[in-house]
Order: sequence, then structure tokens, then C-alpha cells
Amino acid sequence: MKIFSDKQIYEGDKLTAQKQNITSTELMERAGIQIFNWLHLRMQGAQVPIHVFCGIGNNGGNGLVVARHLINHGYNVHTFVVNFSDKRTKDFLCNYDLIKQTTKKWPTLIGPDDDFPEIGPDDIIIDAVFGIGLNRPADDWVVNLFQHFKVSKAFTLSIDIPSGMKTDAVPADENNVVWANHTLSFQSTKLAFFLPDTAKFTEQWEVLDIGFDREYLMKTQTAVDLIGKQEVLPIYKPRDKFSHKGTFGHALIIGGSYGKIGAALLASRSALSIGAGLVTAFVPKCGYMPFQSSFPEAMIITDEQDEWISNIQFNMTPTVIGIGVGMGTEKATAEALKVFLITNKTPLVIDADGINLLSKNKDLLKLLPKNTVLTPHPKELERLIGAWKDDFEKLKKVKVFSKKYQVIVVIKGAYTLTVLEDKIYINSTGNPGLATAGTGDVLTGIITGLIAQGYDSLAASVFGVYLHGKSADIAVQGLGYEAMTATHVIETLGDAYLDLFEQQEPLEVEAEEKEEKKSQTK
Repeated sequence: MKIFSDKQIYEGDKLTAQKQNITSTELMERAGIQIFNWLHLRMQGAQVPIHVFCGIGNNGGNGLVVARHLINHGYNVHTFVVNFSDKRTKDFLCNYDLIKQTTKKWPTLIGPDDDFPEIGPDDIIIDAVFGIGLNRPADDWVVNLFQHFKVSKAFTLSIDIPSGMKTDAVPADENNVVWANHTLSFQSTKLAFFLPDTAKFTEQWEVLDIGFDREYLMKTQTAVDLIGKQEVLPIYKPRDKFSHKGTFGHALIIGGSYGKIGAALLASRSALSIGAGLVTAFVPKCGYMPFQSSFPEAMIITDEQDEWISNIQFNMTPTVIGIGVGMGTEKATAEALKVFLITNKTPLVIDADGINLLSKNKDLLKLLPKNTVLTPHPKELERLIGAWKDDFEKLKKVKVFSKKYQVIVVIKGAYTLTVLEDKIYINSTGNPGLATAGTGDVLTGIITGLIAQGYDSLAASVFGVYLHGKSADIAVQGLGYEAMTATHVIETLGDAYLDLFEQQEPLEVEAEEKEEKKSQTK
């Protein structure tokens, strides 16, 4: 799914109205009806008090459309206009008049000197105060209104974006933002919904299609994409009937040290389980027996040292090399990495101590082959690029880093981000069960194993992150977050592949089927 910028949404709005020969007010009506349909499908006429709070701009206009349709369908609606300015947009005023025609009275105005309406914990709040066009801090009394929403504990539904939240910056004060239970975003989700500093302002989100011009949607290039099943299916490479293990490449995993052989073992196992034809592990001598006894499918090369890697030499030609997992940062290991990078031309995936060693000697970054994949967790990333004040600055710094060294950076997190130069790919799979030892090593093996099979480094990163998260989503169903381990993720990689070809019924179809069953039992 493309994530459009604010500017692109405005352009799409204007172009859609022009090409479809409709007014902006008619497009607003379309958007409001979509929100009403979403609510009506779920509420089915329930007489829960609904408080619609509208600003005086276009997002407020959307709120007025929703309120009008809810009223027309018999819902218990209280409509308020948050009167923070004397300026009104044309489309707001049009819908302001329309709701007066429907209810025979004007919505209730709320100003700085007015008491806020009483809201019960079982009520519903529809937040349509500010949209993406907000360019100034909210007035103090409006902030107090937002806090009134929060204290009420009522279910809060935000239209397009929680009021006070920005798409490209972290709010100076989190109290200046509506904390939404659910956000219905028009045509595109927002980058801010996926970043730790700002994702907290909406527990859930959903995108509503409001009928933007299809050609515009297809042809417009975005700086951010959200990756789901629909996006990775075209990446998948089906296997030919007459293929053999050599067809799917030879992955070499270099890593492990005394007490951390398990990291190399997990990466090697996941590389094979994701589909690499052959996997060889290069480990210290102390890793020989653990590998041979627990992973018979792998081939083993051992370093001359017993407890750490000191001399990376091998008599083979791998398709791809994954390096760094559990490797340690011994002086001899650092020197071995340097010597290796000077001559290496094979595609690389670098994780963990491999990244830490690069951070200690940044001159080595110049030796990395183009499109080397780096997979840091937040602390490793900080060592690599330096500290940042917020998530947006972090992404800017990662983009600069990616351009400078021509590398792909996979930032591990709740929503893992893959960055190549100015492009960001947000992963949609995964869960808190992944916050456990070894899952990062598994991801390194997955990406390495995909590159071995012929996927380019970017596709392997995006697809690998998706499969890694999907495996965890499948594994956690029978385990719960706390009991899931990295090994469970490896064991469900096959299920993650199979899931690519399963289809889920949309909510609307489920609702129709339930209604049909009801009618059959009458």
C-alpha cells in the first residue's frame, strides 16, 4: 500500500474532483458516507450516545457529513462545532447549512468560555476537529477539550488523523493530541501511525477508499510503502519442477563465539528453512560439535581459534554471506573482519556484532559491496549513525547513511522499516512475541537465504521481514507472546509461505453471511 504525503493527498483530492467532474463538497460527501457506512455496519442502529466534535475546516466538514447521515438513520447524535477560529472553509459552511436543514437547528458551538458536554464511558466520540492541514498548536481550551475526551474513557474514533497529530513531526506535548481508539484514514494511512513516538495516538487504524482517481493512485510514486501480503506476492519466486539444490544458492553464515554459538545456529537453520539450497556455517572450533549434533543439514567450517573467529578463510564460493551473529568483538575478530571486507565481493547481510564492529571502525563501511543489508536493532543503529531526537530525525539520518554507503538498512522494531536511500518500506506483520532472544538472528538467516535463492537484496529484505513477522504471527496463536521462541519462528516459516495463498473474507461479506443465517433460522 502506498502511503501518500500530505501534499500528494491534496493533489489527489483536486485531481479527482477535476477528472470525475465533481465538486470538493461532493468528494467530502463521499468520504463522510464511507465513515457512516463503517459505523453503521458495526452499530446496526444501536442507540449509544454519539458525540461528534467538528472543527471549522474540511475535517470538520467531514464530521458534519457523518453526523447528518447518522441522524438520518435514527442514531442518538449530539453534534458540536469546536469554534477555535472565525474562519471557515467553503465545504464546512455548505455542510453546516445541510445539517441545519436536517435537524432544524444549528450544531452546538463550543468556545473558550463554554462548559464541555458530559460524556459517559460507554458513549462514542467522533473526533473531526483537526485534519492533516493543522499548522499551529491548538489553543489551551481546545487542549483541555482533548483531555476531556481522554478522561471520559469513551471510545474515540478519529476522522483521517487524531486531531493535533502531525504526519511528519512529533507533537511538542502529547496532551495536545487526541488519543484515539480507532482512526479511519482517507485513501492512505500515515507514516506517523507506525513510529514509536507517534503510533500511541491511535490504537488501531483503517484506510477508507474514497474513490481517488485510479490513474493518480497507480502512477504516483511515494516515499513510503506499507508492506502486506498484496505487496509481497509479486516478489515470490515459484519453484521450477526440474530445479535442484544448486538452483537455490549456497548461503554462508559467519558468526558465533564461545557461549554464542546458538546465534549462528539459528541463522543457519533459518537460511535453510527459508529455502536456500545449501548452507555452510563458519564458526570457531567450539561450535563444531553443537552444529554437527543439532543441525545435520549444514556443512561446517571452523576457525583455527577455539572460542572466537580470528581468520575468515574458506575454500568455497558462496552465493551470499550473512555475517556477525554472535560473533563477538574481540580484537582478532575485528581484524579478521577488516581483512575479509578488503577482498570480499560477495553480497552481504550484516547483523549484531558485525554492525558493532563497523560502528567502531567506520572506515570499513566504505568497503561494503553495494546493497549490503544491515539489520540493526535500535541500539546498534544508534552506534552506527549517532543519536536522534525523535523518530523522524532518525529516518532522515538513516536515509543519509544509506545514500552515503549505498546500503540497505533494516531497522528492527514493532514495525520493522527497510530503508534504501529515500525509500522506506514499513512491515505490517509481527507481534510482541518477537521481543525475545535469537529472533534477530533468525531474520538475518531469512534474508541471507532469500538472497541465496536469487532474490535481489532489497526484495529479500522486504520479503524476508514480512515472512519473519508472519511466521511469528502464526506461531504465537498456539503459544502466546511470552512462550514463543526464535526456534518457533523458524518452525513456522513454511506456514508463512503457505499463508501467501490463503484469502480472508472481508468484514462486509462476513456480516452478509451472518444476516443470511439469521434469516434462514426464522
